[in-house]
Amino acid sequence: MEKLEIQSPAFATGAPIPKEYTQQGSDMSPPLEITNIPKGTQSLVLVCVDPDAPDPEAPKLTFVHWVAYNLPAQDLSIPEGADLENLFPGSCEGVNGRGTVGYIGPKPPIGTHRYFFKVFAVDTVLSFNEPPELKDVFNAIDGRVVQMAETMGTYKLQF
Repeated sequence: MEKLEIQSPAFATGAPIPKEYTQQGSDMSPPLEITNIPKGTQSLVLVCVDPDAPDPEAPKLTFVHWVAYNLPAQDLSIPEGADLENLFPGSCEGVNGRGTVGYIGPKPPIGTHRYFFKVFAVDTVLSFNEPPELKDVFNAIDGRVVQMAETMGTYKLQF
């Protein structure tokens, strides 16, 4: 069986995320490629999280940068700055760590942080009455994940 994959043409796994995809730049989401969708997948969930907040030497929380769900169960080429809900009808976005809906780019207060872009192939389509928080999405996909893949980029404030 092929393994679900996610990668960005903008940065290699483990490499720095270009400034344009951060709050110091255009604050737009990076381009992403999702491939090898496993059989049994009904939809995809995409998240971006920073487990190093606020300080990588003493992390206290995982900051949520992006939550998207009900992406189509097919190989996807997501362009930079994508409006997922218009690009993929039926797709929805959830609440980020700022309390707004959509992507917010990196802006780590201290040191170099890691940003994990994770995709979950799930065997269901999700339904919420209002934009969910990440914990709500994770509760909804518990036991429904066919496969998961991730890529990671880093960022440190540039002066």
